[in-house]
Amino acid sequence: MKAVTFGELMLRLAPEGYLRFVQSDKYQATFGGAEANVAISLANYGVDVAFVSKLPDHEIGQAAVNSLRKFGVDTSLVVRGGDRVGIYYCEKGASQRPSKVIYDRANSSIATAKKEDFDWARIFEGVNWFHFTGITPALSDDVAAICADALKEAKKRGITVSCDLNFRKKLWSKEKAGQVMGELCNYIDYCIANEEDAKDVFGIEADNTDIYGGKLDRDGYISVAKKLTDRFGFKGVAITLRESLSANDNNWSGMLYTDGKAYFSKKYAMHIVDRVGGGDSFGGGLIYSLLNGYEPQQAIEFAIAASCLKHSIEGDYNMVSKKEVETLAGGDASGRVQR
Repeated sequence: MKAVTFGELMLRLAPEGYLRFVQSDKYQATFGGAEANVAISLANYGVDVAFVSKLPDHEIGQAAVNSLRKFGVDTSLVVRGGDRVGIYYCEKGASQRPSKVIYDRANSSIATAKKEDFDWARIFEGVNWFHFTGITPALSDDVAAICADALKEAKKRGITVSCDLNFRKKLWSKEKAGQVMGELCNYIDYCIANEEDAKDVFGIEADNTDIYGGKLDRDGYISVAKKLTDRFGFKGVAITLRESLSANDNNWSGMLYTDGKAYFSKKYAMHIVDRVGGGDSFGGGLIYSLLNGYEPQQAIEFAIAASCLKHSIEGDYNMVSKKEVETLAGGDASGRVQR
């Protein structure tokens, strides 16, 4: 089985610990980005996975590539060129102070990419699964057109396609997102969302749910998944259910809706180390489980356990093994020392 993910890989600059931007005189430099994060998860589970993007042909671009290569992600399809690596600054929240992200990614190599940069017929040779997120087409109209080309080629080849809606209000408006993603979703098999994305992008809202007050209603999410499925014909809709008690403490669970039935995972009470990449680790776990023929209940349990573990890890990348995920999904949430 082979998977391909497509998106932007950015330089992440973060103050140490819980320092605020205005306090910090030094920043830790790592790399991350939604589709790259998914690729890392898949590689850690033993999947043959390639990441497709465009990065500058200089040392910072190479450092970004190396951050994936060292974990076994195939980077041979990354196009080299353009002027800059996109940057995002991440300030970790604590207690009732939320985390903050500031983007400096305008005119990055991938944002200025052209359709002729990517030969999707060659990229998709021998591929079984293709994944992207709603962040990628938000980068520019040209990148949105590149996504459309990829999806048409994937559909022609019978490749399974997944997409995390991942609405980012700092990149585009709700109206533009709804228009573009409304077209792209016609080619998608599995849609991944959270409690806000379906509302922001398509105006579909869960009933009896308060995302800020921590109140969730299962029936409301089933109705959201059904409406999305009815509109686009998805094979499955996966929704992460985050009950945000504070920046540090969340209850975390998920739902997979497929063949007219909803499957809910167990719920985890998480104390968060770093929540960035949590949704991507969920996507990686879901793709892995579906690629390997897991039954729906087993698939959602694996995906949410993988994502739960990611919240305990610094940085964007989910540095966990298949065995660690299976242990948690199997019921061992004690956190006891493994000797």
